[in-house]
Amino acid sequence: MNPASLRADAADNRARIIAAARAMITNADEVKLNAIARQAGVGQGTLYRHFPTREDLLAEVYREDVDALVAAAPALLTEHEPLTALARWFDRVAGYAQVKRGVFGAVEAGVSQDLAAHSLGPIGEALTLLLDAGKADGTIRPDIDARDVILLIGYLTRLEQAEWDARARHLLLVVLDGLRQRDQDQPRHADSGKLPASHLQI
Repeated sequence: MNPASLRADAADNRARIIAAARAMITNADEVKLNAIARQAGVGQGTLYRHFPTREDLLAEVYREDVDALVAAAPALLTEHEPLTALARWFDRVAGYAQVKRGVFGAVEAGVSQDLAAHSLGPIGEALTLLLDAGKADGTIRPDIDARDVILLIGYLTRLEQAEWDARARHLLLVVLDGLRQRDQDQPRHADSGKLPASHLQI
């Protein structure tokens, strides 16, 4: 096998390991490396060559989710109006929050603090991009900033798994509804300002 093929195989193995780890983080009570290797279709030796420790693997899963979340913001704005782009970004936030909760619950406190410190800035910048676009077209309240929203959606990492399906989607819709700009003279009805459920699938 030539070097290019070897590199491609290694990259494929790495991607499958990360995908298997992500699935286990969001669906299992305990993250076991032997189960991840089995799910990824690789030997444990291959897994350890890519990720010498469980924390190395979990940290990489988290970093990839952060990168995907950050990259989604400008991409969504090229395809949708700002409020819809924000709703679809919240959809991705829900998945990210599940991964964050699983990773942070499985690594040492120092590791989680370091991961959080390095992700807060990029996520805040992505959110600011979405909010500024909505403010510019008059659909997002002008008195809201990224820190406000991050504090509001921080509850996602605290939801119990048993209540995730019942509450996560509903509460994100409540936050989204509160971010909308409204005419001061327009009465606020229970269903006003909410996007269709299809815009925020969790």
